[in-house]
Amino acid sequence: MEEKILRRLVIKPFQINEVVFGNRFAIKKDVLEIVPEFIDELKKNDDLITEIKLDIIKPGDYDREINTIMDIIPISTKVLGDIGEGITHTITGACVMLTGVDEDGRQMHEFGSSEGILSEQMIFGRRGTPDVNDYIIHMDVTIKGGLPFDRNLPNSCFRACDMFIQEIRKVLKTIDGRLATGSHEFVDKLSPGKKKVVLVKQIAGQGAMYDNLLFPSEPSGFEGGTSIIDMCNMPMILSPNEYRDGILRALV
Repeated sequence: MEEKILRRLVIKPFQINEVVFGNRFAIKKDVLEIVPEFIDELKKNDDLITEIKLDIIKPGDYDREINTIMDIIPISTKVLGDIGEGITHTITGACVMLTGVDEDGRQMHEFGSSEGILSEQMIFGRRGTPDVNDYIIHMDVTIKGGLPFDRNLPNSCFRACDMFIQEIRKVLKTIDGRLATGSHEFVDKLSPGKKKVVLVKQIAGQGAMYDNLLFPSEPSGFEGGTSIIDMCNMPMILSPNEYRDGILRALV
């Protein structure tokens, strides 16, 4: 029997060499413009959020104090198809760093915080961390104090950050794919007669910051995702391309 192709995924990267503040979200050649005033809209949408600070960290500018790092988030979006198939546009050269704290000074973490000097808390150039040449869009969220620590608090931070990233995704969707710096095709296929391989990944589902989302609306997104806790930590079967395309979001 011949091989049977189940899904095709094409990921097209767009290199960003500078991030600047502007009056609209835009990508002009290799420059990403973001709107700092948009954080006012984010604060209006969530009563738990009291303050949001937005900063652009240039490569090498790491001698700065930060709150605990909640996540490093790539900026990717679906242009065609669902997660795991079709076409995905993704930004290289820039990412988002989310940090958080409440008004009482409690860091948004569970089993270990990473507040302090960024250069001392981050190892750059590893899987899941920015490269030394990347721009970092830093969003720092402050949550109301005096509240019991539960999932609602960090989720407010994640949700606000995702709404901000979605504005960039909207622009990324409209870019002509022919302007990408490359094109990478990945195929999920059945190969009759060959060995069947299953990779088992154990993920956390204990609550608050030790949570994972599956099946978000956008790659590595938050909106539309379902917590593994709400799934009662049941096993899920994912295709290689779904995993590659960001269908699993670790909230750590």
